[in-house]
Formats: sequence, structure tokens, C-alpha cells
Amino acid sequence: MPPPGLLGGGRPPQPQQLPAQMFTTAAQLLDLTDKKLMVALRDGRKLTGILRSWDQFANLVLQQTKERIFVPPGTQSPAQTRGLYADVDRGIFVVRGENVLLMGEIDLDRDDDPPPGYDLADLELVQTLAKQKKAEEKAKEKRKVKKLSTIGFEGENVGEALL
Repeated sequence: MPPPGLLGGGRPPQPQQLPAQMFTTAAQLLDLTDKKLMVALRDGRKLTGILRSWDQFANLVLQQTKERIFVPPGTQSPAQTRGLYADVDRGIFVVRGENVLLMGEIDLDRDDDPPPGYDLADLELVQTLAKQKKAEEKAKEKRKVKKLSTIGFEGENVGEALL
């Protein structure tokens, strides 16, 4: 009879490989390495690229990265029924893990299709419209915070004392 812990041929038992779904850390990225991903960042940017490397903090290295800029319908004129988008080549891109909001694998069969409800447009036009939209949203948020402060609500940083 072989000693406990050894199998018939005198080999110690082999550790079993856990499926990637079992990991709840950056190790889950193992299955996504060398695949094309879409990464949404906390600041609102959307990147697509091939995941080449990552570390224990989920910092990512993306190759052939493109930043996709979207302008929602109705931004240019109220009659505009479809949105616009454009891609900016970014090359190799390093993303700090804490800035990743969402990411997923891109279906390569549908990669060349435009996003539903959006049309490809000139990069300069899309950038200009996106900047205008962002400025409008910032002004709207500022007015909202000001209005709320008049009725007693404080914003995130209003109550902090300056040292």
C-alpha cells in the first residue's frame, strides 16, 4: 500500500487548475490577454485595443488602441436622429487599474459594424461637438449645485474647510 498522499505510481497529487471564473482579482484578466477589448474609463472615455499585459493592480497595457468619441443624437440640432462617432488612434496605451469602470471582449465578427444609432463622422467635427456638449453639461451641473446650495444642500466639497 503506498504511503498516504501518494498515488499508485508514487507521484504526489497534482493541484487542480481553477477556472478563470473562480478568480475575483486581476487574475481574471488571464482569459482576456491577447484579445481585443473595449475599456470604459471613469472619466467617460471609451478605448478599444488588444490587451497585451496587466499586473496585480489591474493596470492594463493595450496595443493598437483607439479612443472612440461619441456625440449623442440631438447635439448638433434637435432634428438630428442619429448620433455621431469618430476614432482617435492612441497606439500603445497604459491604463491605471483604478480608472477602469467597465471592460469586455469585442466580438471580432461585428467589430467593423458601426454602433447602433450612430454614424461615422469627421474627427474634428465630433471632437468640437463633444467639447461643446461637455461644457454645457458642466455649466448645467454648476447651476444645479448653486440652486441646491440656496435651499440648504451642500455639494461634495462645499463643507470642507480650507487649511
